[in-house]
Amino acid sequence: MKKKNFLTKDIILQLSVRSIRLHFLRSVLAALGIVIGVVAISSMGMMGANMTMSVTEQLSSMANVLVVRADTGGGGGGFFAGPGGGGGSTSTVRRSSSSTSTKDYLTRDNLDDIIRAVGTSGTVYPLYQDSDKIQVGDNTGRATIYGMRDDDMPKVLTVDKGVLPNTAGSIAVGPSFAERQGLTIGSRVTIGDATQNETVAKYRVVGILKEKGMSMDLNSDNAIIMTEKAYVGLFGGEEEYDQVNVIVSDISTVNETKTAITDKLNRKTNVVTIQDSSRMLESITSTVGTLTTFVMAIAGISLLVAATSIFNVMMMSVTERIREIGILRSIGTQKAEVRKMFLYEAIILGLVGAIIGAIMSLLLGWLVVLIMVGTTKYFFTFQSLVYVPMAMVIGIAICIFSGVYPAWKAADLDPIEALRAD
Repeated sequence: MKKKNFLTKDIILQLSVRSIRLHFLRSVLAALGIVIGVVAISSMGMMGANMTMSVTEQLSSMANVLVVRADTGGGGGGFFAGPGGGGGSTSTVRRSSSSTSTKDYLTRDNLDDIIRAVGTSGTVYPLYQDSDKIQVGDNTGRATIYGMRDDDMPKVLTVDKGVLPNTAGSIAVGPSFAERQGLTIGSRVTIGDATQNETVAKYRVVGILKEKGMSMDLNSDNAIIMTEKAYVGLFGGEEEYDQVNVIVSDISTVNETKTAITDKLNRKTNVVTIQDSSRMLESITSTVGTLTTFVMAIAGISLLVAATSIFNVMMMSVTERIREIGILRSIGTQKAEVRKMFLYEAIILGLVGAIIGAIMSLLLGWLVVLIMVGTTKYFFTFQSLVYVPMAMVIGIAICIFSGVYPAWKAADLDPIEALRAD
């Protein structure tokens, strides 16, 4: 009996394969829809995964940075300075001439409290920041200007050409700023606006920094960096810091360090506000993930088209084989076996389409990632390649789902009526 059942199942499978061969072109076109759907979903998924991992790596250095600013009650603007001007909590006037009653800076005592709160958990460095008119040759514009203590520069900045500034008359510039202004080592930059009765001084470029990319603590790519002495001599406000940055040694201690600073400085009143850059990282990666899901959903439409095609092929197969079904039913073939015959056909189409689609996904997906992301560094990681079997499973499931109704309809045909069919 077991041998007979095995032979029966084998015959049913052979009948399914025979039907596909007899209608080869139609079957190929149906499987092609699955191929396109699998390639679309897996390629878009891999692109999103590679983009997420690439962005995460680029921003991971920011995730352990805390930016502490004076609490002025109104927020200090954006995190990043624009290409030609200031951002964050920059001031538009010299410190020495400011007449605002609100203390919009951090004092040396505040810095000492922050250092004590952080302890050995990270590196603390204060930062001066302003925006002013600049002149390079005959070209004028505005630039973000940072002032830093001499000892802090090597901890934060990396020089691509030249050296870090160590005198009151020297400056370092970011790579984007240097390219835009045509600056090289030895170039002269004039800072200040004489028409506004400001101090005007000339500085010599001694260093061009390496590209840092988007950053929450120090946007050096589009800025001028000078020593604390030079900054105070130009803008005033000695030990009146615009912000204090904390580079935490271990990213897992960010929240603990943030709490320690808050407890130390904001015990009675809100003296400082703390911005945790890890939240921005989470927001960006979440946005990239949402976009990836959206793109994959659009790609999934191709599988719906494929499902319609397979459903149509299966219904045509049932219509063309009514008499064959009647003969099978009349010789004792069970309804379940008739259903399997058509389901096997759908599964075969799905398997072939999914396998071909998976192979093509590796080739086309690699090209898509290279073009859209710019690097295939993460292509052969689990997070990336997992979308290939995922798309295959979805493709096969679509085929089976599309074949259920036609198979059920074939099995429910009345044998006598089926035999009368032409």
